[in-house]
Amino acid sequence: MEPVCSDPVIANLRHPVSAIDEIHRGLLNKTLLLDEEIGFTVTPGGEYRSWRLPPSSASGQAVDPEEISDPLPVKSEYGYLWVCLGEPPERLFDMPEFDDPDRRSMNAGTVTVATSAPRGVENFLDLGHFPYVHEGNLGIEPFTEVVEYEVEIVDGEIIASKCDFFVPKAGTNFDKPALTRYRYRVPSPFCVMLYYDSGPDPEREDIVGVWFQPMTRELVRAHNYMGVIDTTSSDTEIKRYQLEIFSEDKPILENQHPKLLPLDPRAETPIRADKSAIVYRRWLSELGVSYGVIPEGVAGR
Repeated sequence: MEPVCSDPVIANLRHPVSAIDEIHRGLLNKTLLLDEEIGFTVTPGGEYRSWRLPPSSASGQAVDPEEISDPLPVKSEYGYLWVCLGEPPERLFDMPEFDDPDRRSMNAGTVTVATSAPRGVENFLDLGHFPYVHEGNLGIEPFTEVVEYEVEIVDGEIIASKCDFFVPKAGTNFDKPALTRYRYRVPSPFCVMLYYDSGPDPEREDIVGVWFQPMTRELVRAHNYMGVIDTTSSDTEIKRYQLEIFSEDKPILENQHPKLLPLDPRAETPIRADKSAIVYRRWLSELGVSYGVIPEGVAGR
């Protein structure tokens, strides 16, 4: 069956739909992906399955794997189930740090947000809002300057480096304010990651990732991945910190208009802090993405 989404770039990508440890085994788990209702489950044998749902399918009902006639491509990776409605690439993006034996990887929480996936990614890339939206954690006045940083496309991914910012508390196990060097990565159109020096071991990096599940053009589920070197904080403390940060971003995202991201470089006035956003918009345009965006030359709404 052809996907409802008419954007082949996005339809042929793998998208996250759930943290693995939140899937109800043997039962129907429902969600919305690219305007289509889909189901997913774990079989008694430990296999992951996903499929398009007929109308009036009820969550929680028992699933017989043998009755799934047209399964969708799935992949279990980095603690999440990824589903594709089209023809996916064989591999997801690389994250070798996930296999570190002492790294604590977890889903800090999944939050539904009334915005487009590209708007979510762009907001995550914005250093300039730290002192105003995340005061006391990621920023504080009067330390508001975004110094010059580098953005490039490497092996098909956006990499922003040398992003230095004064941060009061980069994570739960950071006790003192410090000038923190961030590194941003956009490995896939609707996934974004942040790397920063680990508190216990500055030679290594902690990772925050937000994988945006595009439910519709203007509605997402944001899956918050945390991969940290932390021997002192509880899982609850780590998750609470990340969700506190994201809860401060949620109303900003939901009040942005238009909700779709304009790709025309003249649509919104950029400043130096927006360098990553400018590259991200140009990258989406070059990829031919049309879902969740207002393509260049198309009037906004």
